[in-house]
Amino acid sequence: MVTRRQRRVSSLIQEELSDLLEKKVSDPRLDFATITAVEIGPDLRHAHILVSTMGNPQEAMKGFDHAASFLRRELGSRLALRYVPELTFHLDHSLERGERIDQLLKEIQQNRNS
Repeated sequence: MVTRRQRRVSSLIQEELSDLLEKKVSDPRLDFATITAVEIGPDLRHAHILVSTMGNPQEAMKGFDHAASFLRRELGSRLALRYVPELTFHLDHSLERGERIDQLLKEIQQNRNS
């Protein structure tokens, strides 16, 4: 069960990371990356960051791994938290799955109309 505090901290981290990506991170591998969700553990010490990218996903993940300590340090200066969580980045495949489901539904509709 996710607590209200976890939701608030996740939302704050997502906002701040999005802002940092837009304004402070100059890594070209992250130019087309978007933070889609943040899942934080009950102890608020570990955050799993889900990202979507329009470019090469492997290169984007290398970019996030390289920028993780910088992003964590920046979060620490921006947020009033006792502990700044460790950041772990993961690709978010939900958009791809959604597109695939849409494609399958369209095919089913076309088959019914034929």
